[in-house]
Amino acid sequence: MKSRGCLCWALAGLQLLGSSKGRGEFTIHFQLDSFVFPQRPKQSMQRLYLHYLVIQRSLVQAKPQTLGVLYFPPTRIPSTFNIFLCTQTPNYAPHEASYPKQEEPRSFLSYRIEKLPRFEPVGSAFQSWMGDGFPIHRGDIFHAINRLRKLKSNQRALEVMEWVIRERPYMLKELDYSYLLEFTTKFHGISQGKELFTRVPLEFQNELLYNNLVIACLDKGAIRLPLECMKRMRELGHPISHLVFNRLIILHSSSRRKKLIPKILAQMKADKVARHASTFNILMKIEASEHNIDGLMKVYSDMKRENVEPNEISFCIIATAYAVARLHTAAEAYVEALEKSATGKNWSTLDVLIMLYGYLGKEKQLENTWGLVKQLPRVRSRSYVMAIEAFGRIGQLTLAEELWLEMKSVKGLRSTEQFNSIISVYCKHGLIDKATAIFREITTNGCKPNAITFRHLALGCLKSGLVEEATKTLDLGMDLTMSNVVRNSTPWLETTLLIIEAFAEKGDIRNVEKLFEELAKAKYIRYTFVYNTLIKAYVKAKIYDPNLLKRMILGGARPDAESYSLMKLAEQFQT
Repeated sequence: MKSRGCLCWALAGLQLLGSSKGRGEFTIHFQLDSFVFPQRPKQSMQRLYLHYLVIQRSLVQAKPQTLGVLYFPPTRIPSTFNIFLCTQTPNYAPHEASYPKQEEPRSFLSYRIEKLPRFEPVGSAFQSWMGDGFPIHRGDIFHAINRLRKLKSNQRALEVMEWVIRERPYMLKELDYSYLLEFTTKFHGISQGKELFTRVPLEFQNELLYNNLVIACLDKGAIRLPLECMKRMRELGHPISHLVFNRLIILHSSSRRKKLIPKILAQMKADKVARHASTFNILMKIEASEHNIDGLMKVYSDMKRENVEPNEISFCIIATAYAVARLHTAAEAYVEALEKSATGKNWSTLDVLIMLYGYLGKEKQLENTWGLVKQLPRVRSRSYVMAIEAFGRIGQLTLAEELWLEMKSVKGLRSTEQFNSIISVYCKHGLIDKATAIFREITTNGCKPNAITFRHLALGCLKSGLVEEATKTLDLGMDLTMSNVVRNSTPWLETTLLIIEAFAEKGDIRNVEKLFEELAKAKYIRYTFVYNTLIKAYVKAKIYDPNLLKRMILGGARPDAESYSLMKLAEQFQT
């Protein structure tokens, strides 16, 4: 139990559990009155109490979670973590987890659990499995839990863990208690989790349990208790996982609290915790989300200096950041690095490559990558959305329309994002009639248009010369409730810039400045081409403002040759 091999395996499990959206969750009712404890003189009463603490069958609604290495709950994590790290979107993942083609799904215990009718107890799946002569191994249970996480079947995952605790198909280990502690803390609160921790058998009160308690508390936004636990771990000589520091960094990633991150990294060094690749990825993501290319590359340089090997996620972040910044040469270099580092057919990496090839205009590579996606056991709706937008970006409207119809027939239309994908393609090319026809389908399919839907339509109206309709459509979208995640998302910012460019061509300073404020709040104005669009609007309006270059520099952008040329043109309008 205490061997180095078991400990390494347990810490590997902790790494999976520590991923913020990568945890299955279950709830446990504390009802002991109805149980009669059997006589087991050789077992301590402390362990008996814990074992029977979780034998009850009552269930409550579990909180949805999805599997994703670096996807964080938007209600607790700043909006900077909405893209780049993982392209998996919660709207699609629950319905689309699949089994390997080479293996029969029925040969998995998890398959039998997933296919149970909603109100049928999970015990029937285990009875069927054992009735066919199969033993229940730890790997079967953990595979089932991971599957249920992907499907957001947290209530069923609870039943599985309750059955395991009750029936003991194998000797319980620290990871089983770690699941119990984590989920109790998440759903019954920190106080219940702390109380449960004291009842875990002493041989299992090790670094794995401590680390998971800290992570679970951090997931709930608490900081005081985790810091106390970390202090206790130092006293006991338990190593602190890098995942704990990852969570602390994420909780301090907002602009207001970002200044505390260097202190967290200093404490990480003092605790002799090596920075993991995921730690650097989080730091790079923070910089990328603030459109700070220099800051991102500084973190990447630190990563190489500390001899930490970049992974697929690292190159996804860097390549996407350069593509969004329209620095295509650098983006291509990191796309090549991403292609070399890619392991197997990871659908999330393929989705990012599809997006990047669309940005870079690489039609052949885009088609080849889409071909790889089509070979996967199941093509996700998210992949269709990414492909539609990518083919539309390179001007392949026919292919984009074919993919839209294919997605419509194969996957069905269940989200507004699916409609927005083809609407954005039509609107960017000024095909407002086609976009309007798709817009009418949204409500008929039980979905609702959102703010970005109206922003796409406003762009389409401007491209078609319908300025008055575009203004009204913009106002409709602004009346809708919108989260910071949407306001800071790349599709929103890029569509807004395209609208600004259209108004700039008409010399409409009022609307340009109004929309420019949105880009400034998202720090999108750090890109030189964004400010050049603003200067162009003043040139078209025949207005000279000597402070434009000063605004540009203070906004974090660097004037280039085009900036000075535009200012030279504007000088002729001095009064």
